[in-house]
Amino acid sequence: MKESNSSSISRRGFIKAGAALASSAVISRASISRAAEKPDSKFNGVQIGAITYSYRGMPGSAEDLLQYLIRCGLSSVELMGGPAEQYAGIPSGGGRGRGQAGRQILDWRLSASMDKFKELRKLYNDAGVNIHIVKFGNIGDGNMPDEEIDYYFHVAKALGARGITRELSEDAAKRLGPIADKHNIMIGFHNHTQLKPDTYDGSILSYGEHLGINLDVGHYVAGTNETPIPLIQKHHNRILSLHIKDRKINNGPNMPLGQGDTPVALILQLMKREQWTFPADIELEYNIPQGSDAVAEVTNCVQFCKEALA
Repeated sequence: MKESNSSSISRRGFIKAGAALASSAVISRASISRAAEKPDSKFNGVQIGAITYSYRGMPGSAEDLLQYLIRCGLSSVELMGGPAEQYAGIPSGGGRGRGQAGRQILDWRLSASMDKFKELRKLYNDAGVNIHIVKFGNIGDGNMPDEEIDYYFHVAKALGARGITRELSEDAAKRLGPIADKHNIMIGFHNHTQLKPDTYDGSILSYGEHLGINLDVGHYVAGTNETPIPLIQKHHNRILSLHIKDRKINNGPNMPLGQGDTPVALILQLMKREQWTFPADIELEYNIPQGSDAVAEVTNCVQFCKEALA
C-alpha cells in the first residue's frame, strides 16, 4: 500500500537549510509586524500548515509559536487553545479543573472580552499567518455549561478560525451539532488509531451540518493498515483539515515524511488534482534527530510537501 513515488522525494538538500533556519536569531514581536516578506505555504492550490503541538518541546507562548511558523515558512496554523487563552489573560493553571481554581477559570471564560483574541488574530495576520483552526480538545464534554461552549465558539470567531478541533466522540457530536450550526463554525473530530473505514458512515456527522472531520492520516494507516485515500474521497466535503504525518502499519512508529507507510505525497497530489481547499497541517511526532529541533524538522516537512505538490 506504500506509495511508489514517495521515496523519490528526498530530504537531502534541505536539511541544512532547515537547521540554518532553526539556529537563526529569534524574531522580535516588533519585527514580526513589520516583516517585508510574509510566508506563503500554499503550493499549487494546496494550503500547508501546522498544528502548534508540533513545537511542544520549545517555549510555547503565542508569540513564540508565531516566530516558529514564520521560520518554517508557514502561512496557516491550527493553534492550540492554551497559548491563545494565555495571551488573552486566563488565570494561571488554565484548564477546567475543579474546586476554587476551576471556578475562577470558568468565571474568567464566561466574562472574557474578545478584544485580546482579536488582537492575537491581527498579530498573526499582520505577519502573514492565518489561524484557520483553534483546538479545544474537551469542548462539549461531560457537564460543560452551554455558556462555556458558546465562549469557545466566540473565541474561534475572534481568531478568524473556520473551525474548532476536538477528539472523536459521538456524545460530543450530539451536543455540539446544533450549537455549531448556530455559530456557523465547524467542529472537526480528530482521530487516533480507533478510526475505521466506516466510522463516518454512521450517525456521528448527522447531528449537525457543521460537524466534520480532522483526519489524521498517519494514525489512520497505523490503526487500519489501509490507505486513507478512499475515506478522503468519500467524505471530502466534510473534512475540516488533515493532519499530515507518516506512520508504519500495525500500529507502527511515526517516521519522517516519506519513510513510513502513509501515502502522504499521493494524498497531497489528490488534493491538488481535485482542487480541495481544506488545509493539510503538519503534526510533528517522529523522534527529532540529535542536533536538530522542531523548527528544523517542520521546515523539512514543509519542503517535502512542497516537492510533492510541484
